[in-house]
Amino acid sequence: MATTRTANAHWEGSLMEGKGTVELASSGAGTFDVSWPARAEEPNGVTSPEELIAAAHSTCFSMALSHGLAQAGTPPTTVDTSADVTFQPGTGITGITLKVKAAVPGLSAEDFASAAETAKANCPVSAALKGVEISLEAELVEG
Repeated sequence: MATTRTANAHWEGSLMEGKGTVELASSGAGTFDVSWPARAEEPNGVTSPEELIAAAHSTCFSMALSHGLAQAGTPPTTVDTSADVTFQPGTGITGITLKVKAAVPGLSAEDFASAAETAKANCPVSAALKGVEISLEAELVEG
């Protein structure tokens, strides 16, 4: 069964001086302020499209990795992923770095690295972002 999730954006004013909000409408999880300075300079408590992409990508990757590991008979104890999405004004999104640390009892570092690469290649958000270089730093930890 397909699902559809919705976010609503509202913007007022020009790009440089304006401001807006993004509402996570499907979940009702919240409404967040957005602005050009938060996107191109410092966040100062305001989000950006890139931060929202980072949230989606880190979550999707963690879910894909967890699923792949469990399917292989080595379910993880924990998976912690961050996504760094780089935005260059005038150019756009120039790269994404996924950084994952996971505790997976009974799994070798080599097998973990392979599972992480597979998750990176196959998570739906990675697939949607094919036009951007995605790098991966994977670390197997005790736990």
